[in-house]
Amino acid sequence: MRDVNADSQKVVPPPPPPSPPPATGTVLGRLAVPAGVLAAVAGAFAYVGAVDPNEPGHYPVCPLLRYTGVYCPGCGGLRSAHAFIHGDFLTALQDNAAAVVAYLGFAVLWTVWVVRAVRGRPLRVDVGPVHLWTFGALLLVFTVVRNLPFGGWLHP
Repeated sequence: MRDVNADSQKVVPPPPPPSPPPATGTVLGRLAVPAGVLAAVAGAFAYVGAVDPNEPGHYPVCPLLRYTGVYCPGCGGLRSAHAFIHGDFLTALQDNAAAVVAYLGFAVLWTVWVVRAVRGRPLRVDVGPVHLWTFGALLLVFTVVRNLPFGGWLHP
């Protein structure tokens, strides 16, 4: 005679976790959001490329620079974008080097997003506290250096 309790005591391993399902819908449907983001960014760059920020009166002045004389990390960003659009990359770097790095970072991230969308996989950006603190520290160093006398080459 068989012992029923002996069979019920067998250890059955849990099933493996399911892999994330591929995105449903067509490729064009999965590309709609990245295309919309690209259209918004391209529209903003087109506007800045057409309306020169080097001419006074087109854009508001940075309030931090106006009231304290301190360059914020974004100071020169519009001039940098204008120069970048017109292919003057050295001027773009001088106007705001951090912004140029951000433009290139956006291009890389957007390309990865599109490739993953075509393959039916979601974009996963795992930004942990260490990454955020490092980014913040680099931005702080950039801001401090561009406001010191030896950092004049970083002034917009």
